[in-house]
Amino acid sequence: MRVHICAVGRLRKGPERDLYDDYLTRFDRTGRALALGPAQFIEVEDKKGGGMAAEGALLRRAIPDGALICTMDERGKVMSSPDFATQLGNWRDQGRQDVAFVIGGADGIDPELRAQADASLSFGKMVWPHMLVRVMLAEQLYRAASILSGGPYHRA
Repeated sequence: MRVHICAVGRLRKGPERDLYDDYLTRFDRTGRALALGPAQFIEVEDKKGGGMAAEGALLRRAIPDGALICTMDERGKVMSSPDFATQLGNWRDQGRQDVAFVIGGADGIDPELRAQADASLSFGKMVWPHMLVRVMLAEQLYRAASILSGGPYHRA
């Protein structure tokens, strides 16, 4: 199952980008044997200042046809890492070819796109910077692959 991270904005070089790249590399390596990945990162940017609706349109175009859509949203479901791993494995086992994790911009995700989502995930009740959410998602994808493979990374 291919994983697509579709996000508003550009993640520039720096510590967040380094962490993000490292965790996605680990995910790709660990997930390959589990039929998870590769992970693809698609960034969109509304240069015309159209707000959430314009960002939503750009994100919809970035999502592959037929992909399961999972928004990263403060109103989404809070899951433990093992539960997230199980969910990822279930989507794969159900024959999903693609899953798209959608990260909105500073104002969040367009309500129309949010309504189209198959699932919504939250990293807690706190609001996180959308650039940091990318790193957290990449780490959780790697942790999920590690859990599903029986690897030592997750020690809970």
